[in-house]
Parts: sequence; structure tokens; C-alpha cells
Amino acid sequence: MLGALAALAPGAACRATTQEDGVALAIVYDTSGSMKESVLDSAGKAAPKYVIANRALMGIADRIQAFATNPAAASPRKIQTALFVFSNGGARAALPLGPFEAAALRNWARSFANPNGSTPLGNALQAAGRCVLDSPLARKHVLVITDGLNTAGPPPAAVMPKLKQQAEQKQASLGIYFVAFDVAAQQFEPLKKLGATVVGAADEKQLNSQLEFILQRKVLLEEEEPKK
Repeated sequence: MLGALAALAPGAACRATTQEDGVALAIVYDTSGSMKESVLDSAGKAAPKYVIANRALMGIADRIQAFATNPAAASPRKIQTALFVFSNGGARAALPLGPFEAAALRNWARSFANPNGSTPLGNALQAAGRCVLDSPLARKHVLVITDGLNTAGPPPAAVMPKLKQQAEQKQASLGIYFVAFDVAAQQFEPLKKLGATVVGAADEKQLNSQLEFILQRKVLLEEEEPKK
């Protein structure tokens, strides 16, 4: 499926207008070869990391859908999502930025079964960051799920300051979150020092728990919703 994805061109599927209330979230999903390796699933059995991450991605779709359709909200919530994957040392938009569609994320996760190649985290972060910065929605976030360190292109610590600068120029805030899946979170300490949220996950239970934390406390900010 990855071969059929269109390469990300500058500004592709990412157009800026005026700022509106809402959430723009770009997910960077590690599709490198090491995702074929196994860790423990929720039942305590060994399973390929990409299989576990696929399930986690479907869980993200469910979580966002529940937030978007919450009847307690004063008005319909505007949410845009995009999914970026690795390809040839760069990033591809598997799902371009657009109105959130849970089915699209679920369908992609169900079909992905061929992790391969390098880990261009910096290039992927740059593509995802630029995309959400061009979104008309005010709350902009990049969530990276990865099982390894950068192996191609600039490191993410070299990219992140430029993204922050671009956000400041647009008078926007940009949240960046790294979930270190089966890799020591300390390896991403330079990103943490730059303001990114970095958490670790050794197995499926921890991955789901950390993603729930990021979505609820950082991205969707449900705890800040006014009480009815």
C-alpha cells in the first residue's frame, strides 16, 4: 500500500486560512523495518510491533471519534487529522490533512502489513509539523509513534526549533509528542529539552496507556472542557 501513496509536495493537502477553534493533529507512524520485531501484546504474548501499533492507531481513531461526537459539547468540534509514514528517507502523506474520518484511519491500520526501510524521524516531523501549521484550526499537534532513533536525514532535534519558530511567526502554538515504543525514552532527551513531550512504552498495554494520556491531557484537552 505504501508504494501507492503520493509523495508529499510542499504545501500538499495543507492550506492556511484564518485561525478557527479546533484541533489539527498529524500522526507520524513508524513504518521502518524494525517494526516487524516483536514485543508483548495485551495478553502477554509476543506479537509484531506493527500489529500492536496498528491496533493502537485504531484506538486513536475511536478516541477522537468519541471526543468529536460528545453530545455534552456546546457545538460540533472541528478536528482535522493527517497520517504520515516513512518512505525513501522522507515522509509520505498516507492520509492527507482533512476533516477527521475515523473509518479512514481504521482502514489504513487494518491494511498496513509491510514495515520496511529506514527511520527518517526528522524529515517526517518536518512534513507533519508544516502541515498542521498550515491548518486553519488553532490547536496544532504532531504525535510521533516510533520504535527507533533517526537513521536518515536530519535528526528531529535539528528540525524542531525551526518548526517552533514557524509557529511563533504564525502566532500559533505547536505541541509535539514522541511515544518511544520499545526504545528507551531517554534517547529522545534532546527533544524533551526543546519542549516536546516524550514518553516510553515497552509493550501494548503501556502504548495504549501513553497514547490515552497524550490524547486526553495534551491534544484533546478534555479536562479543560467547561463543566455543564
